[in-house]
Amino acid sequence: MSKVILITGASSGIGKAIGDLLCNKNFKVYGTSRDPSKYIDSNFQLLSLNVNNSVSIDKCIDEIIKIEGSIDVLINNAGVGITGPLEEIPEIEIENNFKTNFFGPLNIIKKVLPIMRSKKSGLIINITSLAAYVGTPYRSVYSASKAALDLVSETLNMETKPFNIKVVTVAPGEFSTNIASRRYHASSEKSSPYYFNYSKALRLMNNHVDAGADPKLIGKLIFKIINSKNPKKKYIAGSFIEKIAPYLKLLLPQKVFENLIMRSY
Repeated sequence: MSKVILITGASSGIGKAIGDLLCNKNFKVYGTSRDPSKYIDSNFQLLSLNVNNSVSIDKCIDEIIKIEGSIDVLINNAGVGITGPLEEIPEIEIENNFKTNFFGPLNIIKKVLPIMRSKKSGLIINITSLAAYVGTPYRSVYSASKAALDLVSETLNMETKPFNIKVVTVAPGEFSTNIASRRYHASSEKSSPYYFNYSKALRLMNNHVDAGADPKLIGKLIFKIINSKNPKKKYIAGSFIEKIAPYLKLLLPQKVFENLIMRSY
């Protein structure tokens, strides 16, 4: 029987690319969006879900269980970007970012785990980011929220191993999506001591996204993971330099690696 897949944040970008490919591979795909009515041309069914709302999470997952009886693969993709000098990012925006990028996926996992455990089978794929491994200026909060999800995934995989539930992370580098348009930007004024460097870094970030790789590559990787009997625990998706960056961070002296990052920004 076809596996039942749940993908959060599947109305555009990486989530949509994953959903389209898995749908073409004859999986039973359910995606989520805050407002599915905006995406009537979706190739797979989109359900309403706000990852920051426990009632919304319960309703969405209960609906899938009522129809399919199970969820075989959960792909936590929903997330939001945030940039700015840490000193100038309002506390409420830091909290909002962690709610979406960290607490939201955790609450969905908590809802899905009993379902998978009852079947003694399941796969959870958490989409993190290269930023979880390599911090860059003005993305401190985003890196922190994704790093938190990465480490929870690592430990959760050990907790769920006795129940034949695998937990995997996929960390994309720069991919061509609309994340820049939905990202929170700290409004640094010209009087700010960070103004010049932050403005320069922000333009660079946006250029990287615009020139990023095709999200379909993530879809192909997810398909490979789902069909693997023993998937790796962590995957990095991106260019050659993006894939080796975390290893360079470990191998190079800290000051040398930091200088390389600073030169880029």
